[in-house]
Amino acid sequence: MGLLKAGVGAMGGVLADQWREYFYCEALSADVLVTKGEKRTSARTSNIKGDENIISNGSIIAVNDGQCMMIVEQGKVAEFCAEPGEFVWDSSTEPSVFYGGFGKGLVDTFKRIGKRFTFGGDTGKDQRVYFFNTKEIVGNKYGTANPVPFRVVDANIGLDMDIGIRCFGEYSYKIIDPMLFYTNVSGNVTADYTRDNIDGMLKTELLTALQPAFAKISAMGIRYSAVPGHTAELADALNEVLSQKWVQLRGVKVISFGVSSISANAEDEATIKELQKSAVFRNPNMAAAHLVGAQADAMKAAAANEGSGAFMAFAGMNMAQNTGGMNAQNLFQMGQQQQQSQPASPQVAAAPGWDCECGHKDNSGKFCADCGKPKPEQAAGWTCSCGAVNKGKFCAECGKPKPAGVPQYKCDKCGWEPEDKTNPPKFCPECGDPFDDGDIE
Repeated sequence: MGLLKAGVGAMGGVLADQWREYFYCEALSADVLVTKGEKRTSARTSNIKGDENIISNGSIIAVNDGQCMMIVEQGKVAEFCAEPGEFVWDSSTEPSVFYGGFGKGLVDTFKRIGKRFTFGGDTGKDQRVYFFNTKEIVGNKYGTANPVPFRVVDANIGLDMDIGIRCFGEYSYKIIDPMLFYTNVSGNVTADYTRDNIDGMLKTELLTALQPAFAKISAMGIRYSAVPGHTAELADALNEVLSQKWVQLRGVKVISFGVSSISANAEDEATIKELQKSAVFRNPNMAAAHLVGAQADAMKAAAANEGSGAFMAFAGMNMAQNTGGMNAQNLFQMGQQQQQSQPASPQVAAAPGWDCECGHKDNSGKFCADCGKPKPEQAAGWTCSCGAVNKGKFCAECGKPKPAGVPQYKCDKCGWEPEDKTNPPKFCPECGDPFDDGDIE
């Protein structure tokens, strides 16, 4: 009786699984990371008795944008597709007489009946379709319960100190490697795998990685108050720190990192402001201006008091002015001396202009600013002791004759002529050929 029941079950199951299935996944919400695909059926379909975890040969799986499809057979990934469109699974181990030829499908069907008979009519097989959400998962809030160390470096005032900051905001991540996510995170789920199963661990690891990420940001010279404007660099730093745990282990990557607010401890902020204020007074002119302002405030306070109050205010002002033998006038003199002692920046002499044939004068470029004609080449010649460049036998400025036996150099390779043809460089600046006797005209 048992053998008969097993045979009937095997035959009925194989015949029921002959139909080609159609798998379709609706839009995945932001809370669902992985879902198991289900066969699509309707009131007019006859494919209602097939096994849930059997996918017949020739079945169609529709893949939408922002999704990735994976077929798992006997616990092992058999197919993978992340391209939107229709996917036809034509390598299934479950035959169908409706795909791949009737004769071959019929023979393979009888083989499957025999195999299922040995399992007492059971399929002896498990095939599943999984859909992964590959869209950006947004809206993940974070907040530092305790201050996170942040290094503040200000080369202008010689500041290098560690402070504690708190920051709040949101971040987003994305599944970039569904294979790793399935293997190491979700596994062979029977329903939906939602984000609340992993968000707690991701948030904890993210907050732990904030400290080395902030260290990389501070090393770039970015102030903690300017961090909200450098969220892209912060996201890159977090991915670098979390690459081993998130990318290489889970196939998850931080896409964006938003900072809603960031603040330092009130004591640390007061210390930084005091140091910055004190550093300003290293400039004697700034210190003198501050002293003058303090004296003006003292004079206003004295004018507002009557009697002994005014006298005490003026006395205090004089004491403050003469303490240490330093006053505003001395500070201003120190500032002026510092400015005079600083070397003046070298002034680059402007190149003399040239006059064009069209009448436009004082052109500074290689072409005329009015007609566009090129700058005429300077006439080659010899340089007189008075500084004039001449081409003839006598100087046009002082009338001295051209020195006898003065060599006139010209490159024999490219034809380049130095401005001072009697004193050429060692090598031609155009072609690099050395000047020798062969370059004398």
